[in-house]
Amino acid sequence: MTRAEFMARLRQGLVGLPTAVAQDILNDYEAHFEDGAQAGRSEAEVSAALGDPDRLGRELKAEAGVKRWRQEQTPSAAAGAVFAVLGLGAIDILILLPLLMSVIGVLFGLMMAAVGLFVGGGAVMVVGPFASFPGGAFAAFLAGLAMMAASVAFGAILAVLTVWLVNGLVWFARLHYRLLKPALDPQTPASPSAAAPFTGDPA
Repeated sequence: MTRAEFMARLRQGLVGLPTAVAQDILNDYEAHFEDGAQAGRSEAEVSAALGDPDRLGRELKAEAGVKRWRQEQTPSAAAGAVFAVLGLGAIDILILLPLLMSVIGVLFGLMMAAVGLFVGGGAVMVVGPFASFPGGAFAAFLAGLAMMAASVAFGAILAVLTVWLVNGLVWFARLHYRLLKPALDPQTPASPSAAAPFTGDPA
């Protein structure tokens, strides 16, 4: 595979990453080809040593998603990490997909129930005193407050469970892929397979 072909496929695989991040990664791989040329290696040898650019693109996107999740731990970061890891296309991950989607569906349903409980508690607090609530207006206020507090506590538990779920998926991916060193760290090569080919004499 030529340098141009490798870089074109890698660029396509990085679609979806921020432009600056993708460009930094591409620059790193361009540097590997330049180092290889200086060491007397052909473009085909360098591309073979770097690995499949399609797979590299998926892994680098997964690394970026995991890194963002570690930094932010927001719902959008969680979704990005999950879809990036699923994008790796591993058979064992895809086998787990139906179970994962079921768990996500249950968590989402429970979260909506928590939101409904919170809204219902607010309604009891507002309407209860004017609707002959058992125990009077003060009891309605306390009942509504209790419902809202319960919904907040329930939502917090669901948030913790969601964090555990995403972390578990990331941990599972780390057992199968090279996600231990972020590809975006400028002090390290973009992937382990890219670290070694240019040290020593040409083969």
